[in-house]
Amino acid sequence: MEQNLLQADDAGRDPAELAAELARKKYPADIVEALNKLDVEEAAAVLAHLPFDRMVEVFDEPELNDPAGLMMALPEEQAKVVLSSLSADRATDIFQLLPGPVRARFLSLLDPETKTSIEKLLTYPANTAGSLMTTEFVSVPSSWSIEQTLQHIRQVERTRETVYAIYVLDPQKKTLLQVVTLRRLIAGEPQASILTAARNPITTTPLTDREDVARLISKYDLLAIPVVDDKGHVLGIVTVDDIIDAIVEEGTEDVQKFGGMAAIDEPYMQIGFGQMLYKRAGWLSVLFVSEMLTASAMQYFQSELEKAVVLTLFIPLIMSSGGNSGSQATSLLIRSLALRELRLGDWWRVVLRELPTGLTLGAILGVIGLIRITLWQKFGIFDYGVHWALVAATVAAALVGIVTFGSLSGSMLPFALKRLGFDPASASAPFVATLVDVTGLVIYFSVALVFLRGTLL
Repeated sequence: MEQNLLQADDAGRDPAELAAELARKKYPADIVEALNKLDVEEAAAVLAHLPFDRMVEVFDEPELNDPAGLMMALPEEQAKVVLSSLSADRATDIFQLLPGPVRARFLSLLDPETKTSIEKLLTYPANTAGSLMTTEFVSVPSSWSIEQTLQHIRQVERTRETVYAIYVLDPQKKTLLQVVTLRRLIAGEPQASILTAARNPITTTPLTDREDVARLISKYDLLAIPVVDDKGHVLGIVTVDDIIDAIVEEGTEDVQKFGGMAAIDEPYMQIGFGQMLYKRAGWLSVLFVSEMLTASAMQYFQSELEKAVVLTLFIPLIMSSGGNSGSQATSLLIRSLALRELRLGDWWRVVLRELPTGLTLGAILGVIGLIRITLWQKFGIFDYGVHWALVAATVAAALVGIVTFGSLSGSMLPFALKRLGFDPASASAPFVATLVDVTGLVIYFSVALVFLRGTLL
């Protein structure tokens, strides 16, 4: 069986020898996976010894670590030829990662047509259809026959991102009229007009968010979607593989935000120590300062704690239950908002749904807590004192209130952030848990004052 990855001790081997070994691999992704195990200098030296076609295939893979660094490490003439041979969208991705002076120098090396195409793509904001699209697509005039179109595809297919969708343009205005799939084209009569196999296109605009583009591709089961301007001219296409890469990146960012940190756009092992601190310390400090409010709440109820020390035994239980319920609600709502299952105006429907849900979940946990305290008292595992029944009732009632509040606050926080223009994913689980911790203590001791007044308090 062919070995797919370089071994750990392959670092430091002769670059030409490694290049020869990697060139025999069947898939570019296997070469990328191997190169990612080397540092930039070693990987660039190996790339420089690969056959040209294989090198272009490697740089065209989105999983390649630090493509900009590798491009800068290559001889300038070699980098120029590779950039000119890459698909326009991939070359643009690499240019976006290059430092300003290096970007300007590399752009000056390209031929005018490639340079113009990349400069145009660089003008679109990140995470939009314009930033994802490629300008390399198949288009034909509406006056052509199916046979003419097939012959054209044979001539240009090596220079196009995909040939599975062919865009039919007005011969004079060059505006998009129809779209034809390759399958319909092959099945059509050669002498028939291209329009006999065509259908109305689904389009998007260059400033459409990539998540909305992904929804269109998923809804209409497309392999590519044309990006058009306000006059109907095709600026480029976004292919399904580009969208998959974008969805993976978006999902990674959201997961990192859920964990209470800023999104990182590099592989874990490629992140510098300073950047790691920068991405994590800010949120961690905010959460720490927020947790100080918990200490303030406990200081406020200091006298109650001194009178009823038994209440402190259940503080971790109370705080974690509220935080967990809030985190559950937040995760559900962030996902629903991202998928457009809910809109801002639906907040009241969510309240009506989460209120009974929180009450029921709180009651379930309250019963479990009540049973636990009763069993521990009856079997002599721990003595909660003569008023143990009231303590159990306090814990049970507090859990109902705290879990309900956690569910409501956790479900409303994404709506609030979205309304203020922030990413709802910023409502991370640690942030929600911190919010509920403070309010949970207030609810807990308020309930205790009601149940235990005249006995322990």
